[in-house]
Amino acid sequence: MGAGSSTSAGPNIPAEQADAESVAASTGALPMLKKSFSKLANPETQAVSFDNLQQLFSFSREEGRSYASNVPDLFPVLLDHLGSSIVDQFFTGQKEGIDWVQFVKGYNKCCARVSASISFNTLIRLFIAITRKANLVLNLEFESEDDDCKISGYLLPNHVLLLLYICWIMSWDCRNLKDSEGKRNICLPDLNHLVLSAMTLCAKIEGGLDVWECEISSLEVQLPVGKFVTWVMSTVPCLPDCLRHYFHARLQMALTAGDELTSSTSSVGDISSKAACDYILTHGRAWSISITQRSTVNEEIYRAFISCEGGMAENPLYRSSIHGRGINRFWSRVEGYKGPLLILVTASSGDAHEGNSINRKWVLGALTDHGLENKDIFYGNSGSLYSISPVFHVFLPTGKEKNFVYCHLHSSRVYESHPKPAGIAFGGTLGNERIFIDEDFVKVTVRHHANDKTYQSGSLFPDQGFLLTEARISEVEVWGLGGKSAKEVQSSYKKREELFTEQRRKVDLKTFANWEDSPEKMMMDMMADPNAVRRENR
Repeated sequence: MGAGSSTSAGPNIPAEQADAESVAASTGALPMLKKSFSKLANPETQAVSFDNLQQLFSFSREEGRSYASNVPDLFPVLLDHLGSSIVDQFFTGQKEGIDWVQFVKGYNKCCARVSASISFNTLIRLFIAITRKANLVLNLEFESEDDDCKISGYLLPNHVLLLLYICWIMSWDCRNLKDSEGKRNICLPDLNHLVLSAMTLCAKIEGGLDVWECEISSLEVQLPVGKFVTWVMSTVPCLPDCLRHYFHARLQMALTAGDELTSSTSSVGDISSKAACDYILTHGRAWSISITQRSTVNEEIYRAFISCEGGMAENPLYRSSIHGRGINRFWSRVEGYKGPLLILVTASSGDAHEGNSINRKWVLGALTDHGLENKDIFYGNSGSLYSISPVFHVFLPTGKEKNFVYCHLHSSRVYESHPKPAGIAFGGTLGNERIFIDEDFVKVTVRHHANDKTYQSGSLFPDQGFLLTEARISEVEVWGLGGKSAKEVQSSYKKREELFTEQRRKVDLKTFANWEDSPEKMMMDMMADPNAVRRENR
């Protein structure tokens, strides 16, 4: 049946087609599917050929491309089988191709609203299909053909890294389909912090795991798939969405592509591990944060760090190495910004004389929901804490308390008998903050999660312990995630403040045009004869 068929109930519409169209309509994608099918289908057979579908969902890899040394040799081969594996996994049809009903059912199988466990199983089934075509044996097995069945077996650390790389590529691609040339080079980001996060939760390693000096590619540690599922659901629950977004974006691309799909397929290009800049928030860390929870902030992270249109060209609101250290300089950059903020801190603990502080650097992060305010109490309605490097973890709100953020500057105009501490804090209570950054941005204090009922429990850096840790701050960054509107509001606020300041500085010179009436003459007369009797003119 062609794409022009109506979805309204009627005697001429088979029940199978009506059910498939109903599911697709619930996602809002049915009009797009009709247009895509009309674009892809052969007018004579009213079916889409398998070759067309494979070209639509595939990457094209040009010859002569070079790859960075840290990219697994198998990864480009896996990408070569991505399109064919998607078609085999989601579409079934006759030799002539895929008819309208099978086309819609294939979309529903990948993109329909289903439980998180089914979405994860769909992603793993595709990953297994890709690796089999690349002759990579995985020790994973589904108990049945049911969508929500259990998986048995285990993954190795380098298998987890390959899975994350494929998900990253799909995320990058569906945000960059507007690249007209289709040959834009991309960089595979450093995702070791995510692999180490999965290992610390899933694997039992004799003698422990040294996350500071760890070569993932050489580890033969088994990660039971059941525990790996738990890690995905608790840490990166949006990871299976990468496949759904990729699938949907590729079908949308068919609407604007020419008759030859090969000219519109994306190119992986020159995969390199070279960082785009030396910011704390690298592409890999930004993507990791974006797949931890579903919110409008995620799309802004994608636009700024994963899309070609944004990239790392947009500078952070504040960076201590550029704008200067201290809460006053910090406040001058973030004041008036009413959108979500991502605050990152790089610090190092340990004795500097031991020579190990360089290898003990770690990165913390805090995501606020609506900018910062200068208050002497905790405030906020939502937020998250992040342990970003060397091991990635997310700490969501518990709902027990609302001590999300504390930001206080000392006031020079008001005397306070018991001044509140100046600095920035997250979680805990005053005097027992989970994270506290001092007013000079020199030291960060991290306490055990027992002092905090606002955020979930867990270590903010490896081997944290129960005692408080005072670490030296290397860098502080603040990224605005409120989009252009929040930036425009801040610009208007700063212009208004500058106008008020300028008005207060202005002096009406007409008032002091006469020397006899000037305050300078009055002061000189008082200094000449301070005991002289002066009558006030009335």
